[in-house]
This record gives sequence, C-alpha cells and structure tokens, in this order.
Amino acid sequence: MTTNASRLSTLLFVCAATLGFANDAPAHDGGEEKVQPLMKQAISDAPGKNVMMATVILAPGQSAAPHLHPGSIFAYVLEGSVVSQLEGDPPHTYTQGESWYEAPRVHHLVTRNASTTRPARLLVWAIVGDKEPIKLPLPPASSSDAGLPSISSP
Repeated sequence: MTTNASRLSTLLFVCAATLGFANDAPAHDGGEEKVQPLMKQAISDAPGKNVMMATVILAPGQSAAPHLHPGSIFAYVLEGSVVSQLEGDPPHTYTQGESWYEAPRVHHLVTRNASTTRPARLLVWAIVGDKEPIKLPLPPASSSDAGLPSISSP
C-alpha cells in the first residue's frame, strides 16, 4: 500500500533530482548528460542509506565533466558504448551488456560516448546517503598538485 506521504516524497525526489543533476541541453551546446531518475528507496538494513536507479543518456560524441560519487555506483550499458576512466586506471570502453563498479569518492576522470553518430544509454544503480547527491564535480586541484602532470582524456 502506498501512502500519500510516500507518493509526495517520491514526487519531491524526482523533481529535486531532475533539477539537481539533470539537464536536457543538447551535447553540441556543451550541456550535461541527460539523467532520468527511476526510483529512490530507503534501505531498511542500512539506516541512512538509499538505493537510487536512473538512466543516463550521452548524445553522440558527448562527454560528462570529471566528477566523483559520494556513494557506490554500478553502471550497466543498455545501448551503445561508453569510454570510462577512473583515477589510477586506464580508459576502458564498455559496450552494450557490460557493466562496471565505482567505489565511493573515486575520481571519475572520463565518461564519454564512444560513438560520434549514436547515443549511449546507461542504467545506473547507486547507494547514497539520505542527503547526498548522486554526483559531485571534482574539487579544484590544490596548490600542492602544482607541477604534477595532469591526466587528460584520450
């Protein structure tokens, strides 16, 4: 049975998620990838944690800005192929039917649609805290990083 309170919380989550981390701007305008929240559910055996599911669409040739996730991320390629690179690892191209895991707070340096002609679509399953966003921009490089070579996307 669904209560009015749970319906309201679901509606508020979808609205906040859509406004907070989704942008429908097309890739050629430098917009963010399109994120469509599907659900958010509290985990009864992990107080303070929620599971979130969303689809992420990258337009042909589109890249996401480098970022990190406060919680664990599991990604599955529904359509197309995606180049992903986590800090300390080489870039890897994932194709339809493949998946990967991202540990919390690991810098995600590259997320790019491998195709310049077809969109790529991911199913993302995340574990996040009650008040945590699903994605955060990488913090600016500190002055102690000056002089170190930067990691560039391929």
